[in-house]
Amino acid sequence: MAAHIVTPALLRFLCAAKNASVQTRWRMPANTVAQYSTVYDPNEKTFDKILIANRGEIACRVIKTCKKMGIKTVAVHSDVDSCAVHVKMADEAVCVGPAPTSKSYLNMDAIMDAILSTGAQAVHPGYGFLSENKEFAKRLEAEGVTFIGPDTHAIQAMGDKIESKLIAKAAKVNTIPGFDGVVKNVEEAVLIAREIGYPVMIKASAGGGGKGMRTSWNDEETKEGFRFSSQEAASSFGDSRLLIEKFIDSPRHIEIQVLADKHGNALWLNERECSIQRRNQKVVEEAPSMFLDAPTRRAMGEQAVQLAKAVQYSSAGTVEFLVDSQKNFYFLEMNTRLQVEHPITECITGLDLVQQMIRVAKGFPLQHRQEDIPINGWAVESRVYAEDPYKSFGLPSIGRLSQYQEPLNLDKVRVDSGIQEGSDISIYYDPMISKLVTYGATRAEALSKMEDALDNYVIRGVTHNIPLLREIITHPRFISGDISTNFLPEVYPDGFKGHQLSVEGRRELLASAAALYIAAQLRSHKFLGNMRVSPASQERHSWELCAELGKERHPLAVTRSGNTFTVEVDGEKVVVSGEWNLASPLLPVTINSTTRILQCLSRDASGEITLQYLGTTFKVRLLSRLVASLSAHMPEKVPEDTSSILRSPMPGSVVAVSVKPGDMVAEGQEICVIEAMKMQNSMTAARTAKVKSVHCKAGETVGEGDLLVELE
Repeated sequence: MAAHIVTPALLRFLCAAKNASVQTRWRMPANTVAQYSTVYDPNEKTFDKILIANRGEIACRVIKTCKKMGIKTVAVHSDVDSCAVHVKMADEAVCVGPAPTSKSYLNMDAIMDAILSTGAQAVHPGYGFLSENKEFAKRLEAEGVTFIGPDTHAIQAMGDKIESKLIAKAAKVNTIPGFDGVVKNVEEAVLIAREIGYPVMIKASAGGGGKGMRTSWNDEETKEGFRFSSQEAASSFGDSRLLIEKFIDSPRHIEIQVLADKHGNALWLNERECSIQRRNQKVVEEAPSMFLDAPTRRAMGEQAVQLAKAVQYSSAGTVEFLVDSQKNFYFLEMNTRLQVEHPITECITGLDLVQQMIRVAKGFPLQHRQEDIPINGWAVESRVYAEDPYKSFGLPSIGRLSQYQEPLNLDKVRVDSGIQEGSDISIYYDPMISKLVTYGATRAEALSKMEDALDNYVIRGVTHNIPLLREIITHPRFISGDISTNFLPEVYPDGFKGHQLSVEGRRELLASAAALYIAAQLRSHKFLGNMRVSPASQERHSWELCAELGKERHPLAVTRSGNTFTVEVDGEKVVVSGEWNLASPLLPVTINSTTRILQCLSRDASGEITLQYLGTTFKVRLLSRLVASLSAHMPEKVPEDTSSILRSPMPGSVVAVSVKPGDMVAEGQEICVIEAMKMQNSMTAARTAKVKSVHCKAGETVGEGDLLVELE
């Protein structure tokens, strides 16, 4: 496909025509977490123009540093991303194909055309897509274009988990016991797993980001894991090879950031704790780790540098380790690119890693020595996703951001995002909304800032994982540092259910809902005017209500004095006061002298109010006592019998269908496989039955809730 250059003026016209609700100008937030100690020297000549071969928040992140360095930027985009934020931020924009990544962001021919047509001297690949693709790096080199990353030797050596493990062993880096070759088939996988001893980890040789990874505790899980991991690996990386190694029980995932130049200098920039994960993908990270002591940190850092030097690494990279309860650490893999979680390292060191990568790529030596690298304060990152956290800790959600407001009004908060109000979260790309980062002098301060930031984050139009993020950072085990990669399944063995209300919390919620309900009524009366509503309604100061929360009913007695409401709930009085600005998505209130941020997601004529309280969404229905007594006689809606049907729990594509009408299936038997965001999910039968009808076929796209199979 030929590359099409879009000028900024034309782009603004196209965006306005496509979606008037999307802003046509990008304003860089003034609020920053910490000042970089790196100086942006305008006299230091690097590149005139850089193309960013990526999209979303990482493309925006690279463009910001380029602007500080006085470098012009070129964005590439698919046709559905034509109005994306990174496109508007760049000086030039080039369309490289249709929405599917294989036809756009992975389309090397189109991206090479864009590089040559715009005269870009260098390419920053971000992460994912072509960032660790040695063929792409070779093509750039052949055209005399600088790849802002390591050379092809390092990419190849560290991109293959089998080869990287052998190199790590030779460099005297601690490695995990396992099989060092490629596993040929299912039978060999079972034999190797038995020899190593269960549990084992089945991993894609060319993998990363948790894709193509399965933990196996027995032969049957090894067989299933081999099949799914090889399919995911082929889909995500075009390489189905697998390896097997010993699974370390209750491990921590701690990684070391390294930075190396082309002159033989290499530094380790301290560590990041990345143990909070779901499906082997990180959710919450922090720097530094409260688990490491100084000797262990230094040993890990020195081994990371040994590995970087062994492959003549130059650029920013990350060496990942698994660490057991005794602080024994084992090499996991090296990512030869910028990591998603790099902002927390920037916060505690003061270095701009993107700027350092650009300098190294141009051939400049590093500006710092190892003793110059500090640990200043503490930083925490929460990955905010368009996901439903109540389904397997996060299955993708798609939709348009009808309302979006980042918490940049708060101190020591950084938000790396590539979206804005009106942006679409589509099925084609990763569902990340942003990386929310908070910084403090201490871990306690950083976590407190994160709690405030999550409460002040407004996201409407898609389901998001803020309820899960807030519960994680406030959980006693997380606060105490008692964490591992098993944190989520151990803390929520039956799945995430949202914030569990205490007796006091339930009173706070019901009192707040009642106060909001009455404030809304009084506001309506005020605007209706005297012709329709008695002036006495505005003078009213007491109400008798009934609140429904789930299947429970609670009588409420409410009195009002100005903007303060006293609500008697279950025999206890709760005082709630606030400005009650119902036009604002955020409602700061004081509840019994404690400040809370509420979000009113919806109100309807039936008295139902949906509130986001302590991160979790709750539905409360407020009724008069009379209506409540009469509603008890209303018939209840019979819930759907889900044992006889199988619906898709997420939007995605059907990879395989294993049954046909008339087949007998057993409970737990696989019926079909749904792929969402390059992750494959097996859909199984809820009971033993005969298949009545099949409503999907391989290759089809399905939405959340779509009927897949009916059982008799």
